[in-house]
Amino acid sequence: MVFELTAIHFIYLFFVFVIIGFMIFRKDTTLICIAAIVTLGALATLTMEGSISGVFNSFIYAIKELLGTILIISIIVALSRILIRTGINEIMVAPFTTFMKTPAHAFWGIGIMMMVVSWFFWPSPAVALIGAVLLPVAARVGLPALGAAVAMNLFGHGIALSSDFIIQGAPKLTADAAGIPVSDVMQASIPLVITMGLVTTISAYWMMKRDIRTGKWQDGLVEEEPRLSAAVGDGEKDHLSSAAKRVLAIIVPICFALDVVAMFLLNLQGGDATALVGGTAILLMVIITMLSHRGAGLEKATQYLIDGFLFGFKVFGPVIPIAAFFYLGDSGFFALFGEKLPEISTGIVNDLGLALAHYVPINETVSGITLAVVGAITGLDGSGFSGISLVGSIALLFSNALGSGIATLTALGQIAGIWVGGGTIIPWALIPAAAICGVSPFELARRNIKPVLLGLAVTTVVAILMISF
Repeated sequence: MVFELTAIHFIYLFFVFVIIGFMIFRKDTTLICIAAIVTLGALATLTMEGSISGVFNSFIYAIKELLGTILIISIIVALSRILIRTGINEIMVAPFTTFMKTPAHAFWGIGIMMMVVSWFFWPSPAVALIGAVLLPVAARVGLPALGAAVAMNLFGHGIALSSDFIIQGAPKLTADAAGIPVSDVMQASIPLVITMGLVTTISAYWMMKRDIRTGKWQDGLVEEEPRLSAAVGDGEKDHLSSAAKRVLAIIVPICFALDVVAMFLLNLQGGDATALVGGTAILLMVIITMLSHRGAGLEKATQYLIDGFLFGFKVFGPVIPIAAFFYLGDSGFFALFGEKLPEISTGIVNDLGLALAHYVPINETVSGITLAVVGAITGLDGSGFSGISLVGSIALLFSNALGSGIATLTALGQIAGIWVGGGTIIPWALIPAAAICGVSPFELARRNIKPVLLGLAVTTVVAILMISF
């Protein structure tokens, strides 16, 4: 029996297309999402009060769903601030500088270090954590500043952020929207992340070497020397001795390595894994702050947390309105408006998927290409995260039509959205890496666009093959 769609379904679908259209033209979608929630609330409750209240309640619902992700990012940033403040970050990465003897070593060394640190600290803090130490070394061995920026972008904002295996913020957003476990998205993303990573980084390195050899390379410097001042000084005396910093530089990565071991041994995933990393980060931040600031440690620990929360909510501020809308496509609608859909409904998106399966000829190729394109479009706002709830919802819709492939489609949309919007080819999103390297963000985006588009094309083919077989 074909499911009968209601006005609520069509209004929801209409606003999805409107939001995508606004993203294509790089317009903010916050007001559109609010208008969509008001409209859906009016249709569901048939009252002005219910419609207006639905906006606030939907924001509360979205914040509750996102709170764990916002909190872990804020805590990680707080820890990174004290590591930078004390110079422990320099000691942590200093041993890796001995392996950088050639431009190739520098490119891949910076990239791999950026990827590993970004898995634990996210890319923006990681840029500050490793940039001040590794960039001068790269410059000494002949790697152009723009080449270092490309490596940091592709490995950090590309591979690490799109996979997000440790903090699991990105896969949680897409998994929640798709209605599947986080572990399913992460498992399906492994071959896609590997494919995307290899194609983009290898092609970017080859293009850099080719252009340097042929004289076409433009470094895009905006300053004579890259800005490497990642350390934060506030006039307070640092009470840590050099020996203490060396010990802490060993303890910090060991603690996070033990977290990873515990995740595997105890089978911790999703929220449990995030809680373990977050708790470790809080304890490390407090201990290092108290040792470093002594008598002022209590106040400074609070200040670092405040800085972290300011960063976390600044990053996720644009995400909350759009997430509030897309959560209405699934369980959020029932939580906010009760049983206002037909009795046999399993959610707006699920209902649309059933209708699509009946009326539209969907196959694996069309689904894969559509998810990649929609994911890339959602990234055009430069956030990377604001639209990945959408790709999770669309993956659910298409998988209902196909009867399989939801995890693969979700992972593909997540990768496309974050690679485009997370800071690899949108100029206003890759300012941190460009700034610390002293290069133009537009030149950096120009260098990245061909490798990223090539990687997306190959990764989409791999995803289609995974769904088909």
